[in-house]
Amino acid sequence: MSRIQSTLAALAANNKKGLIPFITAGDPSPDLTVPLMHALVAGGADILELGVPFSDPMAEGPVIQRACERALKFNVGMHDVLGFVSEFRKTNSTTPVVLMGYANPIERMGQTAFILAAKAAGVDGTIVVDYPPEECEEFAATLKANDMDPIFLLAPTSTEERIQQVAKFGSGFSYYVSLKGVTGAANIDIEDVSQRIAAIRKYVKLPIGVGFGIRDAATAKAVAAVSDAVVIGSRIIQELENTPREQAVEAVRSFVAGIRKALDE
Repeated sequence: MSRIQSTLAALAANNKKGLIPFITAGDPSPDLTVPLMHALVAGGADILELGVPFSDPMAEGPVIQRACERALKFNVGMHDVLGFVSEFRKTNSTTPVVLMGYANPIERMGQTAFILAAKAAGVDGTIVVDYPPEECEEFAATLKANDMDPIFLLAPTSTEERIQQVAKFGSGFSYYVSLKGVTGAANIDIEDVSQRIAAIRKYVKLPIGVGFGIRDAATAKAVAAVSDAVVIGSRIIQELENTPREQAVEAVRSFVAGIRKALDE
């Protein structure tokens, strides 16, 4: 059982919901990435989602696009991201870390080389936005063979066939995108999310995390009521944008702690 699977199983056994915060590696500066990862855990994160900076992040709204641009100004690439995970692992061997990004940096490195380096660094799973499950059967199988989880996105527009493919190739958890559009959009329809998750569960037996558009404790709590975990990203990036650098780590810890408190109530 992977670290992601055991973490989510333990939460379910204790009737708790998972909190999966996202930051972009290298934003607002490379030296803050590992301290921010530890701050997320201190605030109550169960799984960390670490964004790999990319020049054309097609699924991201303007907030995470800006985070990618800031990280790329420091020339942060895949090798740096894996280095951050390795550094984090020196003092945290339990919190799962998922890399979220796009195919290009992996293809440039080579799939096998990436998987071996990710395992060595202590990565637990990947979300590759432009790797549809039907096109990466071998990649998914190799990840699983190395105790890492290939995590796939499902959306309001996902067909029954796509849901079945995710059920076949995915592991760890499935990531349901609550909105049509990009990260950071607003106005989640909880009733619609509930109905669509029920339809997904007919085929997908994995825990389901919901992201895109979760901006505060109230929304997180409402989404958690119909899912297994909540993913929150753009709102954390905004916290970083609006906070002086020397206060960034504590601001992120405090914000995540507020979400954790709401989920546990």
